Amino acid sequence: MRPAVAAAAALALALAACGGGALEPSALDTRNETCARCRMPVSEARFASQVVAPDELPRFFDDLDCLARFVKEGKAAAGALAFVADHRTLAWVRADQATYTRVPGLQTPMGSHVIAHADAASRDQDPLARPGAPVSSADLFGPAGPPAGGGR
Repeated sequence: MRPAVAAAAALALALAACGGGALEPSALDTRNETCARCRMPVSEARFASQVVAPDELPRFFDDLDCLARFVKEGKAAAGALAFVADHRTLAWVRADQATYTRVPGLQTPMGSHVIAHADAASRDQDPLARPGAPVSSADLFGPAGPPAGGGR
């Protein structure tokens, strides 16, 4: 490939990456991230969450309560989208589509005792979630729910 063509292709890829594509969750490095709310280390991926917004770095949280407070305080940028880690699989799941469970005997980083799963099937396969009780998204995040992209 000619140098000019290669440079143009690289520039096009870079611009596409910065463009207004769909918001995606970022990889979590538990060795280097701190909670955007409480500033504690985000050291356990199974309790982590994040908010991604156009033209901003992702904001990670160590406990679902930290994410919920951030949302209730109105700190999520316009167009932001929240993701939570499925407690069982560690996969990122849109927070507005997740299933939440409060497990009183389960220690979470900030003591919320709330965990997330992609759906009820994932929750039912997680032995640590079995003694818990469902928590609605509205109870956790308030009536507006977690940031779901678009007009927030």
